[in-house]
Amino acid sequence: MREIATYLGTRYRSETVRWTITSVETAADLRNASVAYSVIGEESDAREALQFFRKHAGEISKMVSKNVILKYSPKLHFVRDYGIERGNRVMEILDEIDTGSPADGK
Repeated sequence: MREIATYLGTRYRSETVRWTITSVETAADLRNASVAYSVIGEESDAREALQFFRKHAGEISKMVSKNVILKYSPKLHFVRDYGIERGNRVMEILDEIDTGSPADGK
């Protein structure tokens, strides 16, 4: 996870400023790995992140295979992590309950 986040922050700082790598889960056979990322911003930022990861998955995988010693070099699958967004929504709801009015003015 750290290798991917560091690489993105160094090589693609301006494009990836709204994205965070939240977890990496590797299959038992080490041939596949799911890389979860969260997006801060609008839905258009999420679409941009998806397109970016589709385009650069091979490059990122190559970097991981050079820097992380594993028996196999896993194929990386990037998936969106909605956890932070859900947490933010829960906080908004709690704020609405606390103030007695919807946060978005509805």
